[in-house]
Amino acid sequence: MNRKKSLLVKLILIVSISLVACEANKNKDHELERPNIIIIMSDDMGYSDLAPYGGEINTPNLTSLAKNGIKFTQFYNAARCCPTRASLLTGNYPHETGIGHMTNPPSDENGHNYGVPEYQGKLNSNVVTISEVLRQAGYATLMSGKWHLSFFDKNQWPLQRGFDKFYGFISGAGNYFKPEAPRFIFEGNEKIDIKEENFYTTDKFTDKAMEFIAETKNENKEKPFFLYLSYNAPHWPLQAPKPDIDKYRGKYLNGWENLREERYNRMKEMGLIKSSWKLSYDNIVSWDSLTEEKCEEMDLRMAIYAAMIDRMDQNIGRLVDYLKKKNIHDNTIIMFLNDNGACAEFDMLGTGPKEQLETKQGYRLSYGKAWAYASNTPYRSYKHWVHEGGIGTPFIVHWPEGISDNIKGQTINQYGFLPDIMATCQELAQTQHPREYNGNKIKPISGKSLLPIFSGSTVEIHDEPIFWEHEGNKAVRLGNYKLVQDWEKGDPNNWELYNLSTDRTEQNNLISQLPDKAKEMIAMYNDWANKLRVLPWAEVEDILKNKK
Repeated sequence: MNRKKSLLVKLILIVSISLVACEANKNKDHELERPNIIIIMSDDMGYSDLAPYGGEINTPNLTSLAKNGIKFTQFYNAARCCPTRASLLTGNYPHETGIGHMTNPPSDENGHNYGVPEYQGKLNSNVVTISEVLRQAGYATLMSGKWHLSFFDKNQWPLQRGFDKFYGFISGAGNYFKPEAPRFIFEGNEKIDIKEENFYTTDKFTDKAMEFIAETKNENKEKPFFLYLSYNAPHWPLQAPKPDIDKYRGKYLNGWENLREERYNRMKEMGLIKSSWKLSYDNIVSWDSLTEEKCEEMDLRMAIYAAMIDRMDQNIGRLVDYLKKKNIHDNTIIMFLNDNGACAEFDMLGTGPKEQLETKQGYRLSYGKAWAYASNTPYRSYKHWVHEGGIGTPFIVHWPEGISDNIKGQTINQYGFLPDIMATCQELAQTQHPREYNGNKIKPISGKSLLPIFSGSTVEIHDEPIFWEHEGNKAVRLGNYKLVQDWEKGDPNNWELYNLSTDRTEQNNLISQLPDKAKEMIAMYNDWANKLRVLPWAEVEDILKNKK
């Protein structure tokens, strides 16, 4: 009897140990199922600059990601550098994060702190970043590139907001070849003195991204990582390696009007836009009115801009090749997007002395409103504004193991916006949004996971309104309808209403034809603005005047 009991006990122990081992292996497999997550962001690029979106710029690597993944035609950012980055990384509207306008620049510690929490010029403690959420979920969190969410308050720098490793610059722009005071390069929290002769930010940010991945996998090859690779290209100053510039010299001598027509026709052929959508119009100087010398200069400005995008694409190719070499490519999801529409700063024909073009000198070297007009083909307006040209972004998602084979290479026409990326990352990491973090109550996010789309679902993920406000420019999207207002027109009641399914270039204002729909959406905007404590822009301007 005792012997039987002994055998029974041994059998129970063996079974128990086996079950524990199986559960451990199950958990291990479960851990491995979670993908590595990479978000790549470009800076101040136009909607139609990339080849997969109708552009002539050579971008074979992004083209390949789109061909073997999916590309969205109606994904939205927040119209400007800082608000977009705040919304992307938190899943909240910019005002909820403390960046209702911009962050404080290196020249002024309180430059964009307007005395209320929604406009404090830096991230607050009532939102969490993707890096904070994913680090708690067991991910290594890595960042290389542009931060632009705080400058003076180090508590809001990358390492203090959830990243394990960081290399890049904290401010919004800087020299690509020779980062100088006060726009230094930092590694972690420490300023780096750049001594490399062939330093170029786009290359270096990619180098550090791959270095961080290698370090992470060497420490624990089974630990998934989240990488935020935030390029500053093609944001001004116009600076690129000469061999890349030379590829494009002379290609833009036909001017912006012809370039727009070429892109517009190509986009229709590619099925990116409907042939019934009219090409938007703005009051842009005629190319034919320029002198031959000025045409040569403007060709060079656009050639440098194109070279910056080309160089970024080359580096994305280097990163993808690295993932393949390390056998982590197939279970890595890559999401690529841009922070706002093309940049019309600071003049019609660009700024900065032409003598500084093709040198390593200069800061506010830009290509100007006329070329931005072409970059945003066919949409209306630019960075700062919330017409489609200001907030529409290319959005490419590539994930060999996670995107349904049935939809690879397809174009997704339903709309989404920045907070959806936080929701998507949380579902990928199999975690939840915290209600509390470091003793602070955390606001719920506004986004919805994109995973159903990756699986082939055609059900619209958004049936609720989504909103924008930046510098008094306002918009609401509800289904196919968009209500929008341009602050510069000076009338706070001067709303416009468009049906984007038939008129995404916003040429046929329906405000007088659909007054009830307009009234409904205006009420939605006002409710949202009151809830988030969005300041009327006239009040912000008064604050700015008093600060001077």
